Amino acid sequence: MASFPTVRNAVEDHLLTPQNAAMLIIDFQPVQVSSIQSRPKRELVANITALARIARLYDLPTVLTTVNVATGRNQPTIHQITEVLTGVEPIDRTAINAWEDEDFVGAVKATGRRKLVMAALWTEVCLVHPALDTLQAGFEVYPVVDCVGGTSLEAHDLGVQRVVQAGARPVSWVQLICELQRDWNRETTVPGFADILFAVEGH
Repeated sequence: MASFPTVRNAVEDHLLTPQNAAMLIIDFQPVQVSSIQSRPKRELVANITALARIARLYDLPTVLTTVNVATGRNQPTIHQITEVLTGVEPIDRTAINAWEDEDFVGAVKATGRRKLVMAALWTEVCLVHPALDTLQAGFEVYPVVDCVGGTSLEAHDLGVQRVVQAGARPVSWVQLICELQRDWNRETTVPGFADILFAVEGH
């Protein structure tokens, strides 16, 4: 009962690893959160907080972006995320589609990763648009479906269907953390793994 003596190449692995994936968190701002109708808001916030904690635990390059903060039309990222992702400066933009913002595109490319784990509000707009564009640009896209939400359940479901039809690979946050951990012999992240799971179970 032992793991293989040679660890798979973590960069070339077809599965998600801490060495081949980047995290994109798009537009988790108070107005967007308050308008979600496809999932209970408390659950959404708990799940996206878990996702941010996963990014920090496994040291994933993370791009955080907001829309219309500098213009005064919108508020910054919810504190539950920024308190976890300290030191990650949000990229503010005016484009609805994050992939139509030069700074955002530059930041994503600068991660050097081709596997993009993505969460955005709303599903049908701010997830769909950049997901379709990044797929077109040759990236692999992994929308974290239980960390996103839409203005209705139908809008959310149709958004997920559209990106999946285009080639996106949907995951849940629990699926993601298990895929990144993969082996209990990787002991340094085991305590954090348990903390994240138990924190959300307590909600």
